[in-house]
Amino acid sequence: MKTIGRLHVLTDSELQSRWGHLDLARAALDGGAEAIQYRRKHGPTLLMLKEAIAIREACRRRKVSLVVNDRVDIALFADADGVHLGQQDIPIALARDLLGPGRIIGGSADHEDEAGARHREGVDYVGIGPIFVTTSKRDAGPVLGISGLARAVRAANIPLIAIGGITAENLAEVLATGVHGVAVLGAVCLAADPAVAVAKLRFLIEAHTA
Repeated sequence: MKTIGRLHVLTDSELQSRWGHLDLARAALDGGAEAIQYRRKHGPTLLMLKEAIAIREACRRRKVSLVVNDRVDIALFADADGVHLGQQDIPIALARDLLGPGRIIGGSADHEDEAGARHREGVDYVGIGPIFVTTSKRDAGPVLGISGLARAVRAANIPLIAIGGITAENLAEVLATGVHGVAVLGAVCLAADPAVAVAKLRFLIEAHTA
């Protein structure tokens, strides 16, 4: 059975330049992330492959899943645990044919109807948002808000991972909707100490589910 972690941390090289993707992944793992999403939007394919392989090795030592954002080819060649696909990426069915039944495939959705559509397409989880205003995704859809997330959770028959503007300060109200988990980017990569930021988020999640 595939394990979909509750705390997903996305790597970044656009919002900041202090940390490399591998640095952020290692810090997130030190802090207790339950899944790492390698998210590099631009760069040579060979660089992406090398980074993904290095992050994969770090993740495997901690028994944490590595999911590659957008790039099915990188996920396949790096032997990652899965891929996360946006609505303009290759179709879910094709990704499943390429990656096989054992790997994780996540899909993005802006609202509850799209979440249902991704479920029917065969994803293992849906990343839904933005929940709050976010600066990390230029093409993000309208803000869903807590009420919209709660509606999506009630309608969902698949794990939902909330994303977009989530921080330690608003995490409690996000979790109160009953959502399976959260994905964070700016709250970690822009923190003074990414590992400490992840550890705080993990503590809050554990306290909520205790």
